[in-house]
Amino acid sequence: QRKVVFNQDKEGIKEIAINGALKIKELALANPDTDWSFEYSPESFTGTELDYAAEVCDAVVSILKDVSKHKIIINLPATVEMSTPNIYGDQIEWMDKNLKNRKDICLSLHPHNDRGTAVAASEFGLMAGADRVEGTLFGNGERTGNVDIVTIALNMLTQGIDPQLDFSNINSVMREVEYCNQLPVHPRHPYAGDLVFTAFSGSHQDAIKKGFQAMKQSNDPEWAVPYLPIDPADLGRSYEAVVRINSQSGKGGVAFLLEKDHGVSLPRRLQISMSQKIQKVADETGKEISSPEIWDIFETNFLKPKNNFAYQSHRSSTKDDVNELEVKMVMNSKEVTVSGTGNGPIDSFVNGLSKELGINIKISDYHQSAISSGSDAQAAAYIELEKDGQTRWGVGINPNTTRASFEAIIVGLSKIL
Repeated sequence: QRKVVFNQDKEGIKEIAINGALKIKELALANPDTDWSFEYSPESFTGTELDYAAEVCDAVVSILKDVSKHKIIINLPATVEMSTPNIYGDQIEWMDKNLKNRKDICLSLHPHNDRGTAVAASEFGLMAGADRVEGTLFGNGERTGNVDIVTIALNMLTQGIDPQLDFSNINSVMREVEYCNQLPVHPRHPYAGDLVFTAFSGSHQDAIKKGFQAMKQSNDPEWAVPYLPIDPADLGRSYEAVVRINSQSGKGGVAFLLEKDHGVSLPRRLQISMSQKIQKVADETGKEISSPEIWDIFETNFLKPKNNFAYQSHRSSTKDDVNELEVKMVMNSKEVTVSGTGNGPIDSFVNGLSKELGINIKISDYHQSAISSGSDAQAAAYIELEKDGQTRWGVGINPNTTRASFEAIIVGLSKIL
């Protein structure tokens, strides 16, 4: 801007800076009760010869350094990004090493985002010796905006450096900025956007699910969940939107939501079967499937028997290590009593059903999990039945583990007949 805007040579521009500093000094000395702080920004710093930029800054500092008890802020702007961010870092390093009276200076950065690298330029500048960064919330500013102070601060936080800025309720900050500026924050804006902690990809969802499980089992406070660079809870975000389901999603994401929102922990083979049901709905609708919709699909396909099958009651006894069982149930809208023997109630029930129906039914997979603890604890039973090479899953949920298993068998039976 030296030639185009001011039509001055180097001495003329330096004189403008000196005269301005002298005027500020005069005003400060005339008002000694005011706590003065000074900042000087050499406009178009990145397009200026470094030795000349340092010469002008040194002239300003020499005038003002004894007027205030605070360090003078020398603010070095990338008024327009003109190079790769490492070049800006090199320029800051040169100024850090060559400015006179460096101990009296707070070296500040002011990058703009014309090339989309303002955050990287700031990080290079900080590593090169800068003490301060000027930025805006979410990169607001002229043209492509100033550097986003939120991204810089939280990048530092993830590296173990406290930026001393409070973003523990980032949603509130974002909504306030959106209201004031009447500009939306992009849903994929780093750290703040509505989608930044959301995984749709099946492989990502599976890794996130396993990461949460590993942290829960290890009780290790170190955050180590794949694909989530920071704990959303540290920013006041919930885990509700971490996994969202659409046609890209796989079994891991569906299983994660069912466990997080409903407490059911699906065995792997049931995860595959459930995922197929979800995929079919997602492909047919072309829409995202919400957690309540996932539960409805799970309930319809695995928790509720069809064709008017239902458990009513049972009696069980054991003699000489042999279990004897009698189950009253509804089968195809008719009340029946199923009697059987075996090495336990579940084995007895399956044997009794095989005898009652004249078919060979086997259990090919069986799992249990606790949904809650304490006096209101619920147990979930996941049972895969096999008949003539076909398999069907059933799930039962009840405070009584035996009844939960019976209900799971009845669901599976209603689907396989």
